Amino acid sequence: MNSHDTRSASTGTVLHSRLWAEDAEADDPFTANACYCSGYDVFGDLLQHAAYPAYLYLLFRGEKPAPEQARALEILAVAIANPGPRDPSVHAAMSAGVGGSPAAAALMAALASGAGVSGGAREVFLCLQAWEHCACDLERWQRQMDDWRRPGNGRMEVWPEPEHPPGHAPYGDRAARPVQQTLAALTSVLADGRLHWLQQHQAQLEQWAGRPLAMPGVIAAALADLGLNAEQGEMLTLLLRLPGAAAHALEQREIGFRRFPFPAIDIVDDPAHPAARSAP
Repeated sequence: MNSHDTRSASTGTVLHSRLWAEDAEADDPFTANACYCSGYDVFGDLLQHAAYPAYLYLLFRGEKPAPEQARALEILAVAIANPGPRDPSVHAAMSAGVGGSPAAAALMAALASGAGVSGGAREVFLCLQAWEHCACDLERWQRQMDDWRRPGNGRMEVWPEPEHPPGHAPYGDRAARPVQQTLAALTSVLADGRLHWLQQHQAQLEQWAGRPLAMPGVIAAALADLGLNAEQGEMLTLLLRLPGAAAHALEQREIGFRRFPFPAIDIVDDPAHPAARSAP
C-alpha cells in the first residue's frame, strides 16, 4: 500500500495525503472517478468486502486490521455507540432535539458535552497518554495516579484539571456491570496486551485511584492495544459515540418535552413549594 498524491487537472496543484488519493473523471476534474484509501480501491474493492469498523481502522491507521483487531473494534463501537440518556452528551442531544434544533445542532451539542475530561473523549485522551508513558508497569501507574491528584502548578490549559483520576468513575464503590462486560468481551478477543494487564491489575489500580474503573479506562486500553495514539483515540471516541445521541435526539423530538425522561427539578426554596409555604 503506497501513498498517493492527487493532482488537480485544473491547477496542477498536488494535494498531499498519505491516506487518500483520487483519479479524476476525464471530463470533470472536480469529480473523482476512483478513490483510494491507503492504496485500497474504496468503491471498487472495500465497498464489497470491508466491514465498517475495519474501514475505520484503515482510515486511522493506514493499514488493514488483523481479524482480532477488526473484531475488537466492532465490540468497542457497540460499547461506545450509545452512552445512554444519563450521559451528558446524549442528554444535550435530546434537549436539542426536543427543542426543535436542526440535526447538526443536536450532534454538535452531543460532541461538545461528550468531549470533556469527565467521562468524555478528553478523558480517553489522558488515559492513552498514560498508557504511552506507563505501559504495563505498576510502579509507573502508581506514580501516575499520584501525579493526577496534584494541582497543575498554574499551567494554562484549555481543559480543566480532572476531578478524579482519568479512567475511573467519579462515584460508586465498584466498576459498573457494563464496564466489566466490555472489558471481558474485549479481553476475550485481544488476549494479550494492555487490556489483559488492566483486567489482571484492576483491583490494584482502583485502590490507588480511590475510584472504580470506568468506561473511558477500558476504551483507552483497547485503543492502545489497537495501536492508536492519544489524538487518534480521542477523535475516534468522539465519532463512535454519536449514533446513540442522534437516535435519542430523534426520539425525543417525536415524543415531546412533556415526556422528557427525567424528573422536574425540585427547588425547595421556591415560593410555590409546599415546604416554603409552610415555613414561618
